[in-house]
Amino acid sequence: MSKERSSRGASTGSRSGSRLGPQKSYASKSKDPLRRPERRNASGNIIALEGQKNFSNAKALPQHAIHLERLLPELLTFEQPADRVVSRYFRSEPQLGNRDRALIAESAFAILRRKNEFSQFASSGEGSQARRLALLGLMSALTEGGLGSANRAESAIADLAHVLKPGEYEWLQRFATVDPTALNPLVRNNLPEWLWDAFGKYPGEETREALAKSLMHPALLDLRANTMKTTREQLLAEMNALGGRYQAIPTPYAPDGVRIMGKPALQNTVGFKAGMFEVQDEGSQLLAYLLAPKRGEMVVDFCAGAGGKTLAIGALMRSTGRLYALDTSERRLANLKPRQARSGLSNVHPVWIDSENDAKIKRLAGKIDRVLVDAPCSGMGTLRRNPDLKWRQTPQGVLELNQKQTNILASASRLLKPGGRLVYATCSLLPQENQQIAEDFLAKHPNFEVVPAAEALKPLFPKDKLPLGCSADNPWWQLWPHIHSTDGFFAAVFQKKAAAPVAKVDDEVGKDEEKEIYVKTKKAGKELK
Repeated sequence: MSKERSSRGASTGSRSGSRLGPQKSYASKSKDPLRRPERRNASGNIIALEGQKNFSNAKALPQHAIHLERLLPELLTFEQPADRVVSRYFRSEPQLGNRDRALIAESAFAILRRKNEFSQFASSGEGSQARRLALLGLMSALTEGGLGSANRAESAIADLAHVLKPGEYEWLQRFATVDPTALNPLVRNNLPEWLWDAFGKYPGEETREALAKSLMHPALLDLRANTMKTTREQLLAEMNALGGRYQAIPTPYAPDGVRIMGKPALQNTVGFKAGMFEVQDEGSQLLAYLLAPKRGEMVVDFCAGAGGKTLAIGALMRSTGRLYALDTSERRLANLKPRQARSGLSNVHPVWIDSENDAKIKRLAGKIDRVLVDAPCSGMGTLRRNPDLKWRQTPQGVLELNQKQTNILASASRLLKPGGRLVYATCSLLPQENQQIAEDFLAKHPNFEVVPAAEALKPLFPKDKLPLGCSADNPWWQLWPHIHSTDGFFAAVFQKKAAAPVAKVDDEVGKDEEKEIYVKTKKAGKELK
């Protein structure tokens, strides 16, 4: 008997397995409808608390709307990241199953993606504002979120049959017939004014509405096959064997990527526990190929975070050489450790630093082959996944990030040996965090030269005239959600110019120097301790 079934039996006074007879339960006296136990008829079908409705095949239940009403007040203060607020709420409600959590979370994020639009329509109707927003969020999750019977408004309203009260059915029908073109641009595109204006300058007036619309849709679920343990073909077969509505297909660009159509509970799968894959956006996977690490090299992921890109780099290195994962957050690095253990990589070395000027960094100066700087940024390229960022971020906040980005890139550049590669990347769409930082770096560091992104990615796209995300007009790399169906990414590739040539030495002296370099590489790990 599962723990879930066992606990449910105890709470409802089940006689099963008990010699003491039925136990009293006071849960049914609670005024909280979410704390009441399930009741089932003789056939095992759930009996609704307010009647005899059969909820067994329902896509949405009354308690889903109630949970959303409770969650929204804190979520809409934008004082903390939305994913943190949602995770904390779920920890306080341990009775929720995976499907419940998926629907509630997707509905909450749908409300954040379309806050302007939903809030304007929810100013009319019956019930509380939170109730009306909850219904609109559920409707969106059941259509665009892929959690309903189909991706049509009519199907979503049918899926909400057990949730809707008199009058709410017609109210949702009216919402489904609203003409978006009649709405104010800020309302229909669900952006704050400063960001709408920024997109008008870049990418420009002609395409900013297409970009804004793409940011209102949930992101696709991408996985990276861990090639240390499996292949993409094997992972595809495993994911498709899950059954249900889930379908796995290869990502169009990343060679080890798998795209899941649906939202399975991946953390419960055998493949996840065995480290066969990591959840990682296709654009993020491609960043590792811009860095192009080789076996046996010394590599630094300067802003490693929880290590998604670190693990992708380690797999390309085939777990050889040394790969340092640096970050100023001990919590994020702690999250990397179980992921690293599952991955099977032995060349990853997490290192906490207090800032970009930490003494540990100085000890590696001039010794590293490749450095990735995935810099802290506004995250405007990830709004499909983190829609709260557009409401939490400000132009002043972006200016403060610019100074941090400049300082981190300058510090990271000191690590490289002559001929070494430096990749500066962000998940932003704003030029002041991207092109302007890259151009400023080149102006201040004449010992570096730019490597065109098309040249760096040519090995991955040998048959393409211009590799994905590259341009004939500039050397930078840029992915767009509305064009590439990935998160928005920017990257600039630099190379440290080779040192002045030295006089030729005889073979014996050359061998001695090679031996000395090998010993230094072996000792590099100790220098960070």
